[in-house]
Amino acid sequence: MRIERDMGLQEWGLLLVLAALWGGSFLFVEIGLRAFGPMTLVALRVGLAALALQLAVRLTGGAMPREPRIWGAFLVMGLLNNVLPFSLISWGQQAIESGLASILNATTPLFTVLLAHFLTRDEPAGARRLFGVGVGFGGVAVLMGPTVLMGMGARDWGQVAVLGAAFSYALAGIYGRRLAALPSLVAAAGMLTASSLVSFPSALYLEGLPRLPLVAGALPAVLALALVSTALAYLVYFRILARAGAGNLLLVTFLIPPAALLLGYLVLGERVEGRSLLGVAFVILGLALVDGRLLKRLLPFALRRDKGGKSSVEETAS
Repeated sequence: MRIERDMGLQEWGLLLVLAALWGGSFLFVEIGLRAFGPMTLVALRVGLAALALQLAVRLTGGAMPREPRIWGAFLVMGLLNNVLPFSLISWGQQAIESGLASILNATTPLFTVLLAHFLTRDEPAGARRLFGVGVGFGGVAVLMGPTVLMGMGARDWGQVAVLGAAFSYALAGIYGRRLAALPSLVAAAGMLTASSLVSFPSALYLEGLPRLPLVAGALPAVLALALVSTALAYLVYFRILARAGAGNLLLVTFLIPPAALLLGYLVLGERVEGRSLLGVAFVILGLALVDGRLLKRLLPFALRRDKGGKSSVEETAS
């Protein structure tokens, strides 16, 4: 049973901070790609973030597990939640804007609903949630446009790559239940450490060493991506989880695309097209239908009796 908790100003503030941190990751990836290949960028991101979170575990008095079984789970989780999606997003952003990538990435809960319906026994998707999934993916169709029917170009493949990242995040959400017994900070540190063991050899093999001198701004962007949008974001994530619960934490999904679109416009000068706004509106509407809480709040309002004693439903019927 999911327990919802009321959120105060501090919790809403933390939620906005997390949206800005995760929304900023698309901006930092865009800048980092000017100097680093996609895999090198991922390796630096997870490696620096792993060091930061390992330090956080030590400072908070925690300890990393030693059982091979748990580290095997860290490895699978790291592949699904870090290496694969980070690589796909970085590769995709070579062809698409950071704001568009954030919108496509927001489809993660839509994929999660479908995967949980088919891969688990305790989370069947009802009609409302499936309708929400359809509406959300309708937004994806708007974003990709009709030209995709005439052939896949680099931009189209970039969008597909980010959708693949969202699919991988959804798989990670389901698999990650196996780590639920571990402290969240320890699980995150272990996952990122295992990700580093995979991503660094892969980056060296596929892309070699970065070329020097680096493009101006690339190194600060990588540091911000690793330490701010990954390590610090995890700490804020755990703080919200403890204070507001997992259900309220999902609200950040609605806030990340606007944050990323705004940052892309202000810092990179990315244009926000009308089709992008329409697409994000459909995606957010789909997410709202899947989440269901907005409907629960609106339904009592719609059924509230007017001064004459009739509800709005009765008024319509009379």
